[in-house]
Amino acid sequence: MERNARSEDREGDAMNPSLPDNETLYAALVNKDSNFEGIFVAGIRTTGIFCRPTCTARKPKRANVEFFASARDALLHGYRPCKVCTPMEHKGTAPGWLKPLLAEINEDPLARLKDRDLRQRGLEPSRVRYWFKKHHEMTFQAYLRSLRIGQAFGRIRHGERVTGTAFESGYESLSGFADQFKKTAGFAPSQSPERQLIATTRILTPLGPMLAGATADGICLLEFVDRRMLESQFKRLNRLLNAECVPGFSGHLDRLNDQLAEYFSGKRREFDVSLVLPGTPFQKRVWAGLQTIPYGSTRSYKEQAAAIGLASAVRAVARANGDNRIAIIIPCHRVIGAAGELVGYGGGLWRKRYLLDLESGQKALLAGG
Repeated sequence: MERNARSEDREGDAMNPSLPDNETLYAALVNKDSNFEGIFVAGIRTTGIFCRPTCTARKPKRANVEFFASARDALLHGYRPCKVCTPMEHKGTAPGWLKPLLAEINEDPLARLKDRDLRQRGLEPSRVRYWFKKHHEMTFQAYLRSLRIGQAFGRIRHGERVTGTAFESGYESLSGFADQFKKTAGFAPSQSPERQLIATTRILTPLGPMLAGATADGICLLEFVDRRMLESQFKRLNRLLNAECVPGFSGHLDRLNDQLAEYFSGKRREFDVSLVLPGTPFQKRVWAGLQTIPYGSTRSYKEQAAAIGLASAVRAVARANGDNRIAIIIPCHRVIGAAGELVGYGGGLWRKRYLLDLESGQKALLAGG
C-alpha cells in the first residue's frame, strides 16, 4: 500500500505541476491549515467527496486521498462536494447573511453599530464578531473604529480641523477621539498632514489570499499572506512612507481586485493600477525592468541584468527582485534560472509555476475553475 501511495503521489504531482508536493498538501489537510484555502481541494476515495483543506470531518488515510487544484477538477473526476465544508463556496467570501451589513458599512464608513443594532438587522452579534475575527483578525467594533479613523485621517490631512472632524466622526470628546486615533493610527491627529495611512485588505485568488495595501496615491503592497517576509515588508513601508497600516477602503484597492480577477481568468495581460514604489534608485531601476518582460515570456537573471544595462550585477539584480513588494503586477515570477529552472520566488516555486503556466495558456481552465 505504501508503494501504491508513493506511485499515486508521483502521478498526482505530474497531473498538478502547479501544486506543492502531495506530502505538503496532506500535512496541510491533516493540520487544517487555512493558508492553503483556495489552493487545493482533497478528494476522499472511500467516500467519493472532496473537501477544503480546513474541513473538520474525520482525517482520512493518506492512501485514500488525491489532490486537485480546483473544485472543477474534482468534479470532473467524479467527486461530489462535502456538505460539511461546502468547497464550492469561495472561502473568505462574505456569506449571504453578512453581505447587507458589509454593503451598509461600505456606504457609510462612519456608522456606529452596537449589538442591539445588529440584532435589529436580524444578526447575532457573536456570529458577526466570529466572522470578523477569523477573516480580518479583529473584532467587528475594532474594524468599524479603523474605518472611522481612516476617514478622519483623510479629512484632517486635507485641511479640516481636528476638533470638527472628531465630533463629526461621532466622538463625544476631543480627548477620546485623540486617544483612539493614536491607538489605531500610531500617531496623533495633528500629525496627519505629515503622515500617511496605508489602507489594507485581503484579496482572494486561486493561489490563496493576498494582502494588498494602498496609499492615496496608489498600490504599495501586494503579497501572499503566508510569505515569510510580509512583516518585514510592512516595517519597511512604514519607514519609507512615514505611514501606518489600517484596514480600510480605497478606489485603488477596488481597481486592483477587479484587475486581478480578470488576470486569473485569463482576460487581462497588463495592469494599469497606480503604483507607489519607495526604494533606492537601483531597486526602482530593477523593478522598472521587470515590468518590461512581456506577458507569457521569461528572462534569466543574467538576461534581466543585461536588459537594464547592469550585466555585471546579476546578484544585486536578483536581490532587488526579492525586495519587490508588489507581486504579479511587477512580474518577478517571469525571471528564471539560466537553464530554465524555477528559482527564487518568495511566494513559493509552485505559485511561480502556476503563474507562468497561466500566462502561457496552460492553466486557463484551471484559473477559471
